[in-house]
Amino acid sequence: MAPSMTTNKQRSPVDVASPLGSAGRHRPRVTACPDCDLLNRFPEDYRSTMLCARCGAVLYKRRPNSIDRSLALTFAALVLFLLSNSFPFLAMKSGGFVQETTLLTGIRELWKQELQGLSLLVLLTCVLTPLAQMLGLLYILAPLKWGRRPPAGAARIFRLVQEIAPWGMMEVFMMGILVALVKLGHMATIVPGVSVYSFGALIFVMAAAFSCLDPLLLWDRLDLR
Repeated sequence: MAPSMTTNKQRSPVDVASPLGSAGRHRPRVTACPDCDLLNRFPEDYRSTMLCARCGAVLYKRRPNSIDRSLALTFAALVLFLLSNSFPFLAMKSGGFVQETTLLTGIRELWKQELQGLSLLVLLTCVLTPLAQMLGLLYILAPLKWGRRPPAGAARIFRLVQEIAPWGMMEVFMMGILVALVKLGHMATIVPGVSVYSFGALIFVMAAAFSCLDPLLLWDRLDLR
């Protein structure tokens, strides 16, 4: 009877959580089930898919080639980000007069019109936050890709990347641009610039990069369990 119980325990994809304590040189990874709220502790050699010990809900599913795909998409996002800030965003033609604007010049014009709060908000959510996320991911993922030790401060940087994610609002800004195009269409001829297309592509590429990212695997590679 005892061997049978041991075999069943080995086949179980998760362990029921115990009070937090040390397990070897790592802390045990404890996850609450989103369906039944049971605390489940992952074993040291957890599998690609982890199920709740009580209700069988999926707690974790490993994403294949997470580091490679996230690194490639993050690098592509950085290229699109540079394009979005280097070329005209929109061009307005009215009565023979043509005015082009880039993302940064638009922010500067908001500041000149005494809309400092809005100017800083656009700068933070559409420039600084996405740039910090991309540079942070490249700083962490590139050494891991080539089998090197995690760089100094990688844990703090990855935690920062996760914490500032809600402040990245490029899609909200893009929706505002589309609304402006519709409202100003009868007043002047609006010509979308290269940056509009690269900025739109940047939104999807960034979303794909974070979708491919496996935070649990990354924390394991950073050896911070």
